[in-house]
Amino acid sequence: MDKVDGVVIGAGVVGLATARALIQAAPETAREWLVLEAADAIGTGTSSRNSEVIHAGIYYPQGSLKAKLCVQGRDRLYAYATERGVSHQRCGKLIVATHADQLPALDALLQKAHANGVTDVVMLSAEQAQVMEPSLSCVAALHSPSTGIVDSHGLMLSLQGDFENAGGIVALNSPVASAVCRDDGIVVRMADGSELLAQTVVNAAGLTAPWLAKHFEGLAAQHVPQAYFAKGNYFTLSGKSPFSHLIYPVPEAAGLGVHLTLDLGGQAKFGPDVQWVDRPDDLLVSAEHEQVFYNEVRKYWPALGDGALQAGYAGIRPKISGPHEAAADFCIQGPAVHGVKGLVNLFGIESPGLTSALAIGDAVVQALQ
Repeated sequence: MDKVDGVVIGAGVVGLATARALIQAAPETAREWLVLEAADAIGTGTSSRNSEVIHAGIYYPQGSLKAKLCVQGRDRLYAYATERGVSHQRCGKLIVATHADQLPALDALLQKAHANGVTDVVMLSAEQAQVMEPSLSCVAALHSPSTGIVDSHGLMLSLQGDFENAGGIVALNSPVASAVCRDDGIVVRMADGSELLAQTVVNAAGLTAPWLAKHFEGLAAQHVPQAYFAKGNYFTLSGKSPFSHLIYPVPEAAGLGVHLTLDLGGQAKFGPDVQWVDRPDDLLVSAEHEQVFYNEVRKYWPALGDGALQAGYAGIRPKISGPHEAAADFCIQGPAVHGVKGLVNLFGIESPGLTSALAIGDAVVQALQ
């Protein structure tokens, strides 16, 4: 049986950022590290099916991991992208109230932002918002200047390069089937029957992380949460966008509403909505939601014309809370919780996982110390 220092399961943005942090923290004599990815390329799961937004850290409960790691990760991500030449843009965001009864929620969001340390968020009148975005319809808005967008694939390629330059290996087409937690390490069993003995294993398998953890012999079942899948459909805008900022409505219970985001070429897309599904591979865009998108977007952009939306893509949020529960926090579950030496499970790493990725990597290093 081959022996390695460590294994990270999953080559999404969080897995790659975590692998980078771990190998950079390891002594020079312990740098036999692998990232095992089931697919034939990096970042083909949740990491390739999101809005590519760099979140400021506004929405999350004060003191939560999401709030803390989003703010830390945002600053790290801007610095990293600048240093490495990863394409990004600090374009800013407007969170808009489209009728008066949303104003208390908008003010509460302002207070939450400031409590999370996002002190550059300010309240704008309708007139001030419309100076910034003349096509916008609202009664008030919050301006978040530190929100941005990033080339997520370029980011992942850079993280992969850092990991490999430190001696790590990314192994594609390498699905993990199970593991056995022993006193001398963790035996990782591959789908093809081969085995590896690793001193450290990080389960960063995203949507399938709970399923995989259930197949870790020696990990008590009580530490494995139920997986839920919240699909988000996206529709793209045909033609040029009149907006230069991201536009978000006041958040809904399960998501952030049907918002307008921009890619680095200025193309606009709308979404994601929230559609609870039973399978993590249910990725067809639900065309029957198209009219709902028109209705929601026209609340803040009344001039959106018929026929302007086209079905784009869909992604799945890896949730560990169900449809009628409050959104769960990130779960970075290390030996102090489950008692298995050398094992960290990453559960429920949904948005703002992309923004938080570098900070999550540091948190995993700390969880193993």
